[in-house]
Amino acid sequence: MSWFTLGPAAPFGITELPYGVGGRAGESARVVVAIGDQALDLTGVWRALGRDPAAFQQPRLNTFLAQGRAVWTETRTVLEALIADPSGRAVLEPHLTPMGQLTMRLPFEVADYVDFYSSEHHATNVGRMFRPGGEPLTPNWKHMPIGYHGRAGTVVVSGTPIRRPCGQLKPPNTEAPVFGPSGKLDIEAELGWVVGVGSEPGQPVSVEAFREHVFGVVVLNDWSARDIQAWEYVPLGPFLGKSFGTSISAWVLPLEALAAAEVPLPGRDHPLLPYLSGGGPGFDIDVEVRLNGQLISTCPYATMAYSPAQMLAHLTVNGAWLSTGDLYGSGTISGPAVHQRGSLLELTWNGTQPLDFGDGSRTFLEDGDEVVLSAVSNGVRRVRLGEVRGTILPALVT
Repeated sequence: MSWFTLGPAAPFGITELPYGVGGRAGESARVVVAIGDQALDLTGVWRALGRDPAAFQQPRLNTFLAQGRAVWTETRTVLEALIADPSGRAVLEPHLTPMGQLTMRLPFEVADYVDFYSSEHHATNVGRMFRPGGEPLTPNWKHMPIGYHGRAGTVVVSGTPIRRPCGQLKPPNTEAPVFGPSGKLDIEAELGWVVGVGSEPGQPVSVEAFREHVFGVVVLNDWSARDIQAWEYVPLGPFLGKSFGTSISAWVLPLEALAAAEVPLPGRDHPLLPYLSGGGPGFDIDVEVRLNGQLISTCPYATMAYSPAQMLAHLTVNGAWLSTGDLYGSGTISGPAVHQRGSLLELTWNGTQPLDFGDGSRTFLEDGDEVVLSAVSNGVRRVRLGEVRGTILPALVT
């Protein structure tokens, strides 16, 4: 029980307690925690408790993230007690603001960005599309979580419009490439894992050390220009087809809120190398994809072949070190069924099987489209992770 009353359309409950950064018009942004449909100013609360609020008087979460797991846990414990105890009402209420009155900012300064390719269903679908008649998975896929290095500077907060990118394209009926706007603009439904505590240069981070470094999770949309990507990706992988924008939710959900959503990883038919063994937890989370308000897919994260702990171990095994604010994406989340595919590339089978929207069929994104990804855990206690949304603006070059 709690003294806090939830509104019927509140985006969160009283147990998630995700962190964000926001402020009213004309005010400096600072660290807040979501409770129901309210944002709690942690600076004010910590002052009321006689504690040092310095970590929360910041325009980003990085200072708080760098303080480590013991501080993260203590902060959450204090907030849970204040929400549960009637005496906490007098402490919290003066520092609550309706979310609608705040402008939310990018919650943390992104130090580095890596995106993985950890769904066997997604990787198999892509392989079947582009390597028909051959093995859908490349030989290395089942031995390590494949990834690419993205661009941290183009990670944006939910609600930021996405400009249709331009680049080199190679139409099938031309001998040479042309320049122009992408005609195959796509989404990728993902989760992104946020590093709080860095690591030492040259020192790999083990699967078992996952919780000492990773603070929490965001909902992530890795926008993709499939036609630009198709022409550029051999031999070094994605570049301009990905780097124009990656959107994340305004709220970072702590790992502690997902304890009830932990599940074993799917079974595999061969052992992994020792640094990836043990696996770490998977998470039973569904990511829903809506295009212009219509639900087009529900993507099951529990089917992912590699855990976020294994991804962390792999990205540091060569001695690359972690920094506070590092972000790594799961890769597109796709399940075995058609309605569980996390990209338009798969849902329309590269444009050959258009989606039916009633007033016309659709393949890839059109100017003016709005995409909203929202995530919720399954199990005994459902946990809401928030949403990430973005609207497509026309290209600057036509």
